[in-house]
Amino acid sequence: MAGLLDKRDDDRVDGEIDTAGMADISFLLLIFFLITTTFETDTGIGMTLPPPLNDQQPPPVKDRNMLKILVRQDGQVMIEEKASSFSQIQRKVKTHVLNNGKSDEYSVSPDDALVSIKTDRATPYSGYIEALDEVKMGYRQIHDQRARQRGFDSYQAYKNQLEAGAEDAIREQIPLNISIAEPSGSGGGSSS
Repeated sequence: MAGLLDKRDDDRVDGEIDTAGMADISFLLLIFFLITTTFETDTGIGMTLPPPLNDQQPPPVKDRNMLKILVRQDGQVMIEEKASSFSQIQRKVKTHVLNNGKSDEYSVSPDDALVSIKTDRATPYSGYIEALDEVKMGYRQIHDQRARQRGFDSYQAYKNQLEAGAEDAIREQIPLNISIAEPSGSGGGSSS
């Protein structure tokens, strides 16, 4: 009986899986995943650049009309060469822009007010972005206040009612004047 079982094992053919179609299937899956995958792209910082100057020199700015903000490499914020913090930037921007010549430390008018942001070369990018966001939020609060004076809930509600191509009177009165200064080299913190 042992011989019968041995003979039966010899007659068996080993089963094989046809792999020719596997390459086609894997190729189709690869194409499917490449097509359906979304790749995250950096969109950058949305800013509108000013028009190019006719001459090479920028227009002169009175020192009192410029609010200088420096973000050092260690994260320290300096406003007008005084130690400060990110949370104080909004308040300083609003005070500077809405001064209307009352105090000699701040701008003569909202149209002349300029906010300069400067960093050290080794300042983390997140510090620069946080300072820029705080400056923009200061302007946004001013614009919201002006929109409420005109009877709107917010500046966004005011903008939504403007027709395409219509002049934005609030932005004309209080333009977003931000200067991005070239980083200083060493990280020492000079804000000139």
